[in-house]
Amino acid sequence: MAGMANSEISPRREGKSAAIVVCWLLGNGCLFSWNSMLTIEDYYSYLFPKYHSSRVLTLVYQPFAVGTLAILAYNEAKINTRIRNMFGYILFFISTLLVLIVNSATSGKGGLEIFLAICALSGAFGVADAHVQGGMVGDLSYMQPEFIQSFLAGLAASGVLTSALRLITKAAFDHSSDGLRKGAILFFAISTFFELLCVVLYAFIFPKLPIVKYYRSKAASEGSKTVSADLAAGGIRTLLGTVLCSLDEENAKDPERKGNKQLLLENIDYAIDMFLIYVLTLSIFPGFLSEDTGSHSLGTWYALVLIAMYNVFDLIGRYIPLMKCLKLESRKLITIATLSRFLLIPAFYFTAKYGDQGWMITLTSFLGLSNGYLTVCVLTSAPKGYKGPEQNALGNILVLFLLGGIFAGVTLDWLWLIGKGW
Repeated sequence: MAGMANSEISPRREGKSAAIVVCWLLGNGCLFSWNSMLTIEDYYSYLFPKYHSSRVLTLVYQPFAVGTLAILAYNEAKINTRIRNMFGYILFFISTLLVLIVNSATSGKGGLEIFLAICALSGAFGVADAHVQGGMVGDLSYMQPEFIQSFLAGLAASGVLTSALRLITKAAFDHSSDGLRKGAILFFAISTFFELLCVVLYAFIFPKLPIVKYYRSKAASEGSKTVSADLAAGGIRTLLGTVLCSLDEENAKDPERKGNKQLLLENIDYAIDMFLIYVLTLSIFPGFLSEDTGSHSLGTWYALVLIAMYNVFDLIGRYIPLMKCLKLESRKLITIATLSRFLLIPAFYFTAKYGDQGWMITLTSFLGLSNGYLTVCVLTSAPKGYKGPEQNALGNILVLFLLGGIFAGVTLDWLWLIGKGW
Protein backbone atom coordinates (compact mmCIF):
# COMPACT_ATOMS: atom_id res chain seq x y z
CA MET A 1 0.00 0.00 0.00
CA ALA A 2 2.84 2.34 0.88
CA GLY A 3 4.48 1.73 -2.48
CA MET A 4 1.18 2.37 -4.22
CA ALA A 5 0.73 5.66 -2.37
CA ASN A 6 4.23 6.74 -3.31
CA SER A 7 3.64 5.93 -6.98
CA GLU A 8 0.52 8.10 -6.93
CA ILE A 9 2.03 11.02 -5.05
CA SER A 10 5.54 11.23 -6.51
CA PRO A 11 4.59 12.41 -10.03
CA ARG A 12 2.74 15.34 -8.44
CA ARG A 13 5.85 16.44 -6.55
CA GLU A 14 8.87 15.34 -8.55
CA GLY A 15 10.41 18.28 -10.34
CA LYS A 16 8.14 20.85 -8.68
CA SER A 17 10.96 23.25 -7.74
CA ALA A 18 12.45 23.05 -11.23
CA ALA A 19 9.00 23.65 -12.75
CA ILE A 20 8.51 26.77 -10.60
CA VAL A 21 11.89 28.15 -11.75
CA VAL A 22 11.16 27.39 -15.42
CA CYS A 23 7.69 28.97 -15.14
CA TRP A 24 9.32 32.09 -13.71
CA LEU A 25 11.77 32.27 -16.61
CA LEU A 26 9.03 31.63 -19.19
CA GLY A 27 6.89 34.35 -17.62
CA ASN A 28 9.88 36.66 -17.80
CA GLY A 29 10.31 35.88 -21.49
CA CYS A 30 6.65 36.60 -22.17
CA LEU A 31 7.11 40.33 -21.53
CA PHE A 32 10.89 40.81 -21.62
CA SER A 33 10.95 42.09 -25.21
CA TRP A 34 7.97 44.37 -24.77
CA ASN A 35 9.27 45.76 -21.47
CA SER A 36 12.60 46.34 -23.20
CA MET A 37 10.86 48.51 -25.78
CA LEU A 38 9.03 50.44 -23.04
CA THR A 39 12.13 50.85 -20.90
CA ILE A 40 14.24 52.47 -23.64
CA GLU A 41 11.52 55.09 -23.95
CA ASP A 42 14.09 57.82 -23.31
CA TYR A 43 15.89 56.69 -26.47
CA TYR A 44 12.72 56.59 -28.59
CA SER A 45 11.62 59.98 -27.23
CA TYR A 46 14.97 61.34 -28.43
CA LEU A 47 14.64 59.69 -31.88
CA PHE A 48 10.94 60.48 -32.39
CA PRO A 49 10.20 63.62 -30.36
CA LYS A 50 6.95 64.46 -32.22
CA TYR A 51 5.25 61.06 -32.13
CA HIS A 52 4.43 60.42 -28.42
CA SER A 53 6.25 57.10 -28.77
CA SER A 54 5.47 55.80 -25.24
CA ARG A 55 1.76 56.08 -25.95
CA VAL A 56 1.70 55.18 -29.65
CA LEU A 57 3.81 52.01 -29.34
CA THR A 58 1.57 50.75 -26.54
CA LEU A 59 -1.56 51.64 -28.49
CA VAL A 60 -0.26 49.74 -31.55
CA TYR A 61 0.69 46.72 -29.46
CA GLN A 62 -2.70 46.21 -27.83
CA PRO A 63 -5.10 45.71 -30.79
CA PHE A 64 -2.84 42.94 -32.11
CA ALA A 65 -2.66 41.32 -28.66
CA VAL A 66 -6.40 41.54 -27.94
CA GLY A 67 -7.55 40.60 -31.44
CA THR A 68 -5.23 37.61 -31.68
CA LEU A 69 -6.13 36.35 -28.21
CA ALA A 70 -9.87 36.71 -28.90
CA ILE A 71 -9.48 34.37 -31.90
CA LEU A 72 -7.27 31.96 -29.95
CA ALA A 73 -9.58 31.92 -26.91
CA TYR A 74 -12.63 31.21 -29.08
CA ASN A 75 -10.88 28.25 -30.73
CA GLU A 76 -8.92 27.20 -27.61
CA ALA A 77 -10.34 23.65 -27.46
CA LYS A 78 -9.05 22.89 -30.98
CA ILE A 79 -5.61 24.52 -30.79
CA ASN A 80 -2.41 22.59 -30.15
CA THR A 81 -1.05 24.29 -27.02
CA ARG A 82 2.58 23.36 -27.69
CA ILE A 83 2.60 24.77 -31.23
CA ARG A 84 0.81 27.90 -29.99
CA ASN A 85 3.35 28.64 -27.25
CA MET A 86 6.35 27.70 -29.39
CA PHE A 87 5.16 30.05 -32.14
CA GLY A 88 4.80 32.86 -29.57
CA TYR A 89 8.28 32.47 -28.08
CA ILE A 90 9.91 32.14 -31.51
CA LEU A 91 8.07 35.27 -32.71
CA PHE A 92 9.32 37.13 -29.62
CA PHE A 93 12.88 36.10 -30.48
CA ILE A 94 12.65 37.07 -34.18
CA SER A 95 10.93 40.41 -33.46
CA THR A 96 13.46 41.36 -30.80
CA LEU A 97 16.30 40.50 -33.17
CA LEU A 98 14.67 42.67 -35.85
CA VAL A 99 14.48 45.65 -33.47
CA LEU A 100 18.22 45.27 -32.99
CA ILE A 101 18.81 44.96 -36.76
CA VAL A 102 16.65 48.03 -37.57
CA ASN A 103 18.55 50.06 -35.00
CA SER A 104 21.92 48.99 -36.38
CA ALA A 105 20.97 49.31 -40.07
CA THR A 106 19.65 52.87 -39.68
CA SER A 107 22.63 54.04 -37.58
CA GLY A 108 20.23 55.32 -34.94
CA LYS A 109 18.42 57.76 -37.24
CA GLY A 110 14.84 58.90 -36.63
CA GLY A 111 12.13 59.67 -39.15
CA LEU A 112 8.61 58.48 -39.90
CA GLU A 113 9.67 55.36 -41.84
CA ILE A 114 11.81 54.11 -38.98
CA PHE A 115 9.05 54.86 -36.48
CA LEU A 116 6.53 52.88 -38.56
CA ALA A 117 8.95 49.93 -38.66
CA ILE A 118 9.24 50.04 -34.86
CA CYS A 119 5.43 50.23 -34.64
CA ALA A 120 5.15 47.12 -36.85
CA LEU A 121 7.50 45.23 -34.53
CA SER A 122 5.45 46.44 -31.58
CA GLY A 123 2.41 44.84 -33.25
CA ALA A 124 4.40 41.60 -33.67
CA PHE A 125 5.12 41.65 -29.93
CA GLY A 126 1.36 41.89 -29.36
CA VAL A 127 0.69 38.81 -31.52
CA ALA A 128 3.42 36.88 -29.70
CA ASP A 129 2.08 37.95 -26.30
CA ALA A 130 -1.42 36.73 -27.16
CA HIS A 131 -0.06 33.31 -28.10
CA VAL A 132 2.20 32.93 -25.07
CA GLN A 133 0.43 34.66 -22.20
CA GLY A 134 -3.00 33.16 -22.87
CA GLY A 135 -1.50 29.79 -23.79
CA MET A 136 0.73 29.54 -20.73
CA VAL A 137 -1.88 30.75 -18.22
CA GLY A 138 -4.39 28.31 -19.70
CA ASP A 139 -1.81 25.52 -19.62
CA LEU A 140 -0.79 26.20 -16.01
CA SER A 141 -4.36 26.67 -14.79
CA TYR A 142 -4.89 22.91 -14.52
CA MET A 143 -1.58 22.42 -12.71
CA GLN A 144 -0.63 23.83 -9.29
CA PRO A 145 -1.42 27.44 -8.23
CA GLU A 146 2.28 27.96 -7.47
CA PHE A 147 3.04 27.56 -11.18
CA ILE A 148 0.69 30.38 -12.21
CA GLN A 149 2.01 32.55 -9.36
CA SER A 150 5.58 31.92 -10.51
CA PHE A 151 4.71 32.64 -14.16
CA LEU A 152 2.96 35.88 -13.16
CA ALA A 153 5.90 36.83 -10.95
CA GLY A 154 8.15 36.25 -13.96
CA LEU A 155 6.01 38.66 -15.98
CA ALA A 156 6.63 41.33 -13.34
CA ALA A 157 10.29 40.40 -12.96
CA SER A 158 10.81 41.13 -16.64
CA GLY A 159 9.94 44.75 -15.86
CA VAL A 160 12.36 44.83 -12.92
CA LEU A 161 15.19 43.27 -14.93
CA THR A 162 14.68 45.52 -17.93
CA SER A 163 14.53 48.60 -15.69
CA ALA A 164 17.73 47.56 -13.89
CA LEU A 165 19.49 46.86 -17.19
CA ARG A 166 18.36 50.19 -18.59
CA LEU A 167 19.62 52.11 -15.56
CA ILE A 168 22.98 50.28 -15.82
CA THR A 169 23.35 50.87 -19.57
CA LYS A 170 22.31 54.52 -19.22
CA ALA A 171 24.88 55.05 -16.46
CA ALA A 172 27.58 53.23 -18.47
CA PHE A 173 27.06 55.25 -21.65
CA ASP A 174 25.64 58.49 -20.24
CA HIS A 175 28.75 60.55 -20.88
CA SER A 176 29.87 58.95 -24.14
CA SER A 177 29.01 60.16 -27.62
CA ASP A 178 25.88 58.47 -28.94
CA GLY A 179 25.40 57.01 -25.44
CA LEU A 180 21.63 56.51 -25.69
CA ARG A 181 21.97 54.43 -28.85
CA LYS A 182 24.84 52.31 -27.53
CA GLY A 183 22.86 51.55 -24.39
CA ALA A 184 19.78 50.61 -26.44
CA ILE A 185 21.80 48.26 -28.70
CA LEU A 186 23.35 46.46 -25.73
CA PHE A 187 19.93 46.31 -24.12
CA PHE A 188 18.24 44.61 -27.07
CA ALA A 189 21.18 42.25 -27.61
CA ILE A 190 20.60 40.93 -24.08
CA SER A 191 16.84 40.73 -24.72
CA THR A 192 17.38 38.73 -27.92
CA PHE A 193 19.57 36.20 -26.10
CA PHE A 194 17.01 35.82 -23.31
CA GLU A 195 14.15 35.16 -25.74
CA LEU A 196 16.24 32.44 -27.38
CA LEU A 197 16.75 30.90 -23.93
CA CYS A 198 12.96 30.78 -23.43
CA VAL A 199 12.50 28.96 -26.75
CA VAL A 200 14.97 26.30 -25.56
CA LEU A 201 13.37 26.04 -22.09
CA TYR A 202 9.86 25.56 -23.42
CA ALA A 203 10.87 23.21 -26.23
CA PHE A 204 13.25 20.88 -24.40
CA ILE A 205 13.11 21.34 -20.60
CA PHE A 206 9.57 22.14 -19.43
CA PRO A 207 7.69 19.25 -21.11
CA LYS A 208 10.11 16.65 -19.67
CA LEU A 209 9.59 17.58 -15.99
CA PRO A 210 7.73 14.72 -14.22
CA ILE A 211 5.20 16.98 -12.50
CA VAL A 212 4.34 18.66 -15.81
CA LYS A 213 3.93 15.26 -17.47
CA TYR A 214 1.60 14.22 -14.67
CA TYR A 215 -0.77 17.17 -14.94
CA ARG A 216 -0.85 17.10 -18.73
CA SER A 217 -1.71 13.41 -18.64
CA LYS A 218 -4.42 14.15 -16.09
CA ALA A 219 -5.83 16.89 -18.34
CA ALA A 220 -5.85 14.46 -21.28
CA SER A 221 -7.75 11.90 -19.16
CA GLU A 222 -10.38 14.58 -18.43
CA GLY A 223 -11.03 15.24 -22.10
CA SER A 224 -8.45 17.87 -23.08
CA LYS A 225 -7.57 17.64 -26.76
CA THR A 226 -4.94 20.39 -26.68
CA VAL A 227 -2.11 18.59 -24.87
CA SER A 228 -1.32 15.72 -27.24
CA ALA A 229 1.84 17.35 -28.66
CA ASP A 230 2.96 18.27 -25.13
CA LEU A 231 2.58 14.66 -24.04
CA ALA A 232 4.59 13.47 -27.02
CA ALA A 233 7.31 16.06 -26.32
CA GLY A 234 7.53 14.80 -22.75
CA GLY A 235 7.90 11.20 -23.93
CA ILE A 236 4.67 10.14 -22.22
CA ARG A 237 3.13 6.84 -23.10
CA THR A 238 3.06 4.58 -20.04
CA LEU A 239 2.60 7.43 -17.54
CA LEU A 240 -0.88 8.12 -18.86
CA GLY A 241 -2.00 4.68 -17.79
CA THR A 242 -0.53 5.23 -14.30
CA VAL A 243 -2.36 8.52 -13.90
CA LEU A 244 -5.66 7.05 -15.02
CA CYS A 245 -5.34 4.41 -12.34
CA SER A 246 -4.66 7.05 -9.71
CA LEU A 247 -7.77 9.06 -10.55
CA ASP A 248 -11.18 8.25 -9.13
CA GLU A 249 -13.40 6.31 -11.51
CA GLU A 250 -15.81 9.23 -11.60
CA ASN A 251 -12.99 11.65 -12.40
CA ALA A 252 -11.70 9.53 -15.26
CA LYS A 253 -14.98 9.75 -17.12
CA ASP A 254 -15.31 12.54 -19.64
CA PRO A 255 -18.17 14.72 -18.41
CA GLU A 256 -19.83 17.20 -20.69
CA ARG A 257 -17.52 20.19 -20.85
CA LYS A 258 -18.83 23.65 -20.02
CA GLY A 259 -18.65 26.08 -22.91
CA ASN A 260 -16.80 29.38 -22.89
CA LYS A 261 -20.04 31.32 -22.45
CA GLN A 262 -21.02 29.36 -19.35
CA LEU A 263 -17.51 29.64 -17.88
CA LEU A 264 -17.59 33.40 -18.43
CA LEU A 265 -21.02 33.78 -16.80
CA GLU A 266 -19.91 31.78 -13.77
CA ASN A 267 -16.76 33.89 -13.41
CA ILE A 268 -17.95 37.27 -14.70
CA ASP A 269 -16.81 39.06 -11.53
CA TYR A 270 -13.26 37.72 -11.92
CA ALA A 271 -13.24 38.70 -15.62
CA ILE A 272 -14.45 42.26 -14.85
CA ASP A 273 -11.90 42.53 -12.03
CA MET A 274 -9.08 41.62 -14.44
CA PHE A 275 -10.35 44.19 -16.92
CA LEU A 276 -10.61 46.97 -14.32
CA ILE A 277 -7.23 46.24 -12.73
CA TYR A 278 -5.47 46.83 -16.04
CA VAL A 279 -7.70 49.69 -17.23
CA LEU A 280 -6.56 51.66 -14.19
CA THR A 281 -2.90 50.62 -14.37
CA LEU A 282 -2.39 51.29 -18.07
CA SER A 283 -4.23 54.60 -17.96
CA ILE A 284 -1.27 55.76 -15.83
CA PHE A 285 1.66 53.49 -16.73
CA PRO A 286 3.80 54.09 -18.77
CA GLY A 287 2.47 57.08 -20.77
CA PHE A 288 1.49 59.40 -17.91
CA LEU A 289 4.65 58.55 -15.94
CA SER A 290 6.86 59.14 -18.99
CA GLU A 291 5.40 62.45 -20.18
CA ASP A 292 3.14 64.13 -17.63
CA THR A 293 4.89 64.14 -14.25
CA GLY A 294 6.79 67.40 -14.70
CA SER A 295 10.48 68.20 -14.22
CA HIS A 296 12.27 67.36 -10.98
CA SER A 297 15.77 67.14 -9.56
CA LEU A 298 16.30 63.65 -11.03
CA GLY A 299 16.16 65.17 -14.52
CA THR A 300 16.27 62.62 -17.35
CA TRP A 301 16.45 59.82 -14.78
CA TYR A 302 13.03 60.68 -13.32
CA ALA A 303 10.82 58.70 -15.73
CA LEU A 304 13.22 55.73 -15.59
CA VAL A 305 13.10 55.74 -11.78
CA LEU A 306 9.28 55.87 -11.77
CA ILE A 307 9.04 52.96 -14.22
CA ALA A 308 11.61 50.99 -12.21
CA MET A 309 9.71 51.57 -8.93
CA TYR A 310 6.46 50.44 -10.54
CA ASN A 311 8.12 47.25 -11.81
CA VAL A 312 9.83 46.45 -8.48
CA PHE A 313 6.64 46.79 -6.46
CA ASP A 314 4.58 44.96 -9.09
CA LEU A 315 6.97 42.02 -8.57
CA ILE A 316 6.74 42.29 -4.76
CA GLY A 317 2.94 42.35 -4.99
CA ARG A 318 2.93 39.06 -6.89
CA TYR A 319 4.74 37.28 -4.06
CA ILE A 320 2.54 38.57 -1.22
CA PRO A 321 -0.28 36.04 -1.94
CA LEU A 322 2.16 33.21 -1.16
CA MET A 323 1.47 34.09 2.49
CA LYS A 324 -2.00 32.63 2.90
CA CYS A 325 -2.92 35.04 5.69
CA LEU A 326 -2.41 37.96 3.27
CA LYS A 327 -4.08 36.45 0.21
CA LEU A 328 -7.53 37.74 -0.78
CA GLU A 329 -9.79 34.82 -1.70
CA SER A 330 -13.20 36.39 -1.14
CA ARG A 331 -14.69 37.34 -4.49
CA LYS A 332 -16.42 40.38 -2.97
CA LEU A 333 -13.27 41.67 -1.29
CA ILE A 334 -11.27 41.29 -4.51
CA THR A 335 -13.88 43.36 -6.35
CA ILE A 336 -13.93 46.02 -3.60
CA ALA A 337 -10.14 46.27 -3.66
CA THR A 338 -10.18 46.54 -7.47
CA LEU A 339 -12.71 49.38 -7.45
CA SER A 340 -10.89 51.20 -4.64
CA ARG A 341 -7.80 51.54 -6.84
CA PHE A 342 -9.62 54.10 -8.99
CA LEU A 343 -8.97 56.62 -6.23
CA LEU A 344 -5.42 56.64 -7.59
CA ILE A 345 -6.54 58.68 -10.62
CA PRO A 346 -7.23 61.92 -8.68
CA ALA A 347 -4.25 61.13 -6.45
CA PHE A 348 -1.90 61.04 -9.45
CA TYR A 349 -3.47 64.14 -10.98
CA PHE A 350 -3.02 66.32 -7.90
CA THR A 351 0.41 64.88 -7.10
CA ALA A 352 1.65 65.67 -10.63
CA LYS A 353 0.25 69.19 -10.29
CA TYR A 354 1.22 70.06 -6.72
CA GLY A 355 3.36 67.28 -5.19
CA ASP A 356 7.07 66.60 -5.24
CA GLN A 357 8.88 63.60 -6.69
CA GLY A 358 8.85 61.68 -3.38
CA TRP A 359 5.04 61.53 -3.35
CA MET A 360 4.95 60.54 -7.03
CA ILE A 361 7.43 57.71 -6.41
CA THR A 362 5.30 56.50 -3.47
CA LEU A 363 2.09 56.53 -5.53
CA THR A 364 3.78 54.74 -8.42
CA SER A 365 5.07 52.07 -6.04
CA PHE A 366 1.57 51.48 -4.67
CA LEU A 367 0.17 51.31 -8.21
CA GLY A 368 2.62 48.49 -8.98
CA LEU A 369 2.12 46.70 -5.64
CA SER A 370 -1.68 46.60 -5.94
CA ASN A 371 -1.52 45.59 -9.63
CA GLY A 372 0.70 42.57 -8.99
CA TYR A 373 -1.12 41.50 -5.84
CA LEU A 374 -4.64 41.57 -7.30
CA THR A 375 -3.56 39.89 -10.55
CA VAL A 376 -2.24 36.85 -8.68
CA CYS A 377 -5.27 36.74 -6.34
CA VAL A 378 -7.66 36.59 -9.30
CA LEU A 379 -5.76 34.14 -11.52
CA THR A 380 -4.99 31.67 -8.71
CA SER A 381 -8.54 31.73 -7.28
CA ALA A 382 -10.68 31.60 -10.42
CA PRO A 383 -9.75 28.19 -11.96
CA LYS A 384 -10.72 26.18 -8.84
CA GLY A 385 -13.49 23.61 -9.07
CA TYR A 386 -13.14 22.83 -12.78
CA LYS A 387 -11.56 20.03 -14.78
CA GLY A 388 -8.43 20.50 -16.91
CA PRO A 389 -10.02 21.53 -20.23
CA GLU A 390 -12.32 24.02 -18.47
CA GLN A 391 -9.46 25.47 -16.43
CA ASN A 392 -7.45 25.94 -19.61
CA ALA A 393 -10.38 27.71 -21.30
CA LEU A 394 -11.05 29.91 -18.26
CA GLY A 395 -7.38 30.91 -18.10
CA ASN A 396 -7.57 32.08 -21.71
CA ILE A 397 -10.79 34.02 -21.03
CA LEU A 398 -9.30 35.84 -18.04
CA VAL A 399 -6.15 36.76 -19.95
CA LEU A 400 -8.37 38.06 -22.77
CA PHE A 401 -10.09 40.39 -20.28
CA LEU A 402 -6.67 41.35 -18.91
CA LEU A 403 -5.45 42.37 -22.37
CA GLY A 404 -8.78 44.07 -23.07
CA GLY A 405 -8.24 46.13 -19.93
CA ILE A 406 -4.73 47.04 -21.08
CA PHE A 407 -6.09 48.14 -24.48
CA ALA A 408 -8.79 50.28 -22.87
CA GLY A 409 -6.24 51.68 -20.40
CA VAL A 410 -3.71 52.78 -23.01
CA THR A 411 -6.52 54.39 -24.98
CA LEU A 412 -7.78 56.31 -21.94
CA ASP A 413 -4.19 57.33 -21.19
CA TRP A 414 -4.46 59.86 -24.01
CA LEU A 415 -7.05 61.80 -21.96
CA TRP A 416 -4.19 63.13 -19.81
CA LEU A 417 -3.10 65.17 -22.85
CA ILE A 418 -6.35 67.15 -23.01
CA GLY A 419 -5.62 70.84 -22.69
CA LYS A 420 -1.85 70.39 -23.08
CA GLY A 421 -1.58 70.54 -26.85
CA TRP A 422 0.10 67.88 -28.99
